[in-house]
Amino acid sequence: MMVQRVASVIRLRPEKETEYRALHANVWPAVLQTLRDVGVSNYSIFLRDGLLFSYLEYTGENYGEAMRTIAGDAATKEWWTFTDPCQQPIELASSGDWWVEIEEIFHLD
Repeated sequence: MMVQRVASVIRLRPEKETEYRALHANVWPAVLQTLRDVGVSNYSIFLRDGLLFSYLEYTGENYGEAMRTIAGDAATKEWWTFTDPCQQPIELASSGDWWVEIEEIFHLD
C-alpha cells in the first residue's frame, strides 16, 4: 500500500482560538479511532498568525473513500459541530470548500 501525504489549510477565527486549543487538547477517542481505522496516521495541526496548517499521512488504496467514511462517522460529525464554528475557509477556497488541500512540491525522507 502507498503512503499519501496530505497538507491543507484553513483560517482560525481569532475569538475561537482558546476553544479550538482546548478541543484539540482532548480529542474524542472515537474520532481518533475512526481516523486510525481508515488509514490516517502522523496527523498534526499547526497554527501561525491565524492560519491552521494540517498534515497527515494516509495509507490505503482510496483516499477519497477514506475521507467519505470519516465524514459519515457519527462521532466525527458531532465533533465537527464544535470545531467547524472555530474555522473559516481561506479567501482562495472554492465555494463549498472547507480545509483546502495544498500541493506538495518537495519531500525528503
